[in-house]
Amino acid sequence: MVHSFLKQNPGRNRSAELRLNFGRFKLSFLSSLLRRTDTTEKQPEPTTGVFRMGDGTKTQLVSAIHLQEVELQEKPAGKQQGSESDKADQTFTVEDAVETIGFGRFHILLFVIMGSSNIVEAMEIMLLAVVSPEIRCEWRLDDWQVALVSTMVFLGFMVCGVLGGYVADRYGRWKVVCGGFIWSAYFSLLTSFAPSYGWFIFLRSMVGCGVAGVSQGFVLKTEFIPAKHRAFLLPLATIFWMTGSMLIIILGMLVVPTLGWRWMIRISVTPSVVLIFLFKFIPESARYNVSAGNVDAAVQTLQQIARMNRSSLPAGRLVEPAVTERGSWRILLNSSFRRTSILLWYSWFVASFSYYGSVLSSSELLEKNLLCVTNPDREHQVKHRHEDGLCYCIPFAFDDYQTLLISCLGEIALVPLNIGLLNVFGRKMSLTVLQLMAAIFFMLVNICTTMFGFTVLLFLLRSLVSMNFNVVYIYTAEVYPTAARSLGMGFCTSFSRIGGMIAPFIAQVLMSRSVFLALSPFSVACLLCALGNFLLPIETRGRALLQSS
Repeated sequence: MVHSFLKQNPGRNRSAELRLNFGRFKLSFLSSLLRRTDTTEKQPEPTTGVFRMGDGTKTQLVSAIHLQEVELQEKPAGKQQGSESDKADQTFTVEDAVETIGFGRFHILLFVIMGSSNIVEAMEIMLLAVVSPEIRCEWRLDDWQVALVSTMVFLGFMVCGVLGGYVADRYGRWKVVCGGFIWSAYFSLLTSFAPSYGWFIFLRSMVGCGVAGVSQGFVLKTEFIPAKHRAFLLPLATIFWMTGSMLIIILGMLVVPTLGWRWMIRISVTPSVVLIFLFKFIPESARYNVSAGNVDAAVQTLQQIARMNRSSLPAGRLVEPAVTERGSWRILLNSSFRRTSILLWYSWFVASFSYYGSVLSSSELLEKNLLCVTNPDREHQVKHRHEDGLCYCIPFAFDDYQTLLISCLGEIALVPLNIGLLNVFGRKMSLTVLQLMAAIFFMLVNICTTMFGFTVLLFLLRSLVSMNFNVVYIYTAEVYPTAARSLGMGFCTSFSRIGGMIAPFIAQVLMSRSVFLALSPFSVACLLCALGNFLLPIETRGRALLQSS
């Protein structure tokens, strides 16, 4: 009877099996003892005294055997009912669900759509490098006025970066990303109709405010990706940024000489209009919904992802406490994150300072022909400064656009190296190595070389500063808890835009006085940042995303 029960219940656990085997042993021993007693009674009584079992004792043994059989039948059944009850009481977290579902079709869709938003973001930022020679010529601008355009864009980004992070933690990531996307596209289009320099810088600052909201898409994307895939997928986002940078340069090459810079901006808004309709396929972050107490919405999102990936959720029900203190700056400065936050703010400052320094410096060196080139052609012998005054109209030549395009390719050329650094050495060491290398290459740009040599140096420099920017994005999204992840990203991006605001005045104003003096601050800043990155207290490689502090 017990044997038939076990055959019907192959899923019993190990402890139940041990108890059943022990019960079998007791039954066998008792039955053997009873049979031995019966045999002894039939034999003649020996001369020496032996133990004799009476009828009452035999009756008690038989009753004990029957009772043990009943217990063995009832205990496994009770155990089965208990296991079903335990299964109903099982719980899981969003982190468990994300890891169980794994990587699949949903993540490919997420990667493409959110990556396409990076294309638009890159086009809006890189547009400054392409349009600077044109507005300088049209409105007869001095160096500081050209630099102010970039500064106003980053000022809008800085102000709205913190605001967008707070709103994303309080009211959701999706709303901020989609709203920022529409905002930036609208004001970018208005920029093409700017009647004056004043209107131009005001409208570009509004564009910067919208781009700050779009940057929260990195947080939304990170919260859906399993831990073991983050170090591989997130660096690949650089491909989309590079694509946006190359598109705006190609547009400048094809449209500016014929239709002018205003039509270039109008055409560049077209991808934004298409992407607005694709955002409906991206759900709100399940991690945010859980932190806000909206567990049902989180479960629906996770079920939708599981269906798309042809997977399933963990057994049980989603249980995770709601976080009442969401979007609070106190989390960023508590004892757990104070040192990390301060070092990260400087790291973001340098990441933006060095990245846009390299972009604007290359544009300025090409436009004003400030390079120490051993074999300059006639176009690169026209100088910006003369004894009679400034030469305002030096448009980009075809070779200049070509150099900018090649330097953009540098942003993805070392992506395999970036992925290897992240997986082998972790986030902290990757940041340290990349900043040290960037400091060296900023100084190497001062070397007199051929145009090809300058292109190679610029290619490698753009690779290093781009990789560093990518790694600091990944580290920030991983180190902060869900309750303050968007706010932490918002604060960091705001500090980065301070670097972006300062960079134009060094790369576009100081560059006319001295190339060495203009490039030295970028090199020194990278060197100090490498030391700060080495002192970061937390390594996030392979670590689960925190839900609360």
